[in-house]
Amino acid sequence: MPRSVNNVASKARRKKILKKAKGYWGARSKVLTVAKHSVDKALTHAYRDRKVKKRDYRSLWIVRINAAAREHGISYSKLIRLLDEKGVGINRKLLASIAVENPNAFADVVKFAVH
Repeated sequence: MPRSVNNVASKARRKKILKKAKGYWGARSKVLTVAKHSVDKALTHAYRDRKVKKRDYRSLWIVRINAAAREHGISYSKLIRLLDEKGVGINRKLLASIAVENPNAFADVVKFAVH
């Protein structure tokens, strides 16, 4: 009996990898084995950096809150502690947004936390 090769499926697999490697430089977008390594590494970085992006944004919000809080004579950590004690449920993303877009409202938040 002759050997059967599923040409349709194997061609589709190769095409899928080369499609993901489209736009890569040189052999990375042309040669299957090189493209496979490049795509695997790219997908690994994409997965990892989706997590890192969340960390980066949180640290950015903290920096912005700290800068705005220090203009009112209080540190970030003290402000967050005081807000927690008062039971204020504003998250860091919203607090940073208020600090940047509406400094007067942020001043009211700080005043509420301190008194």
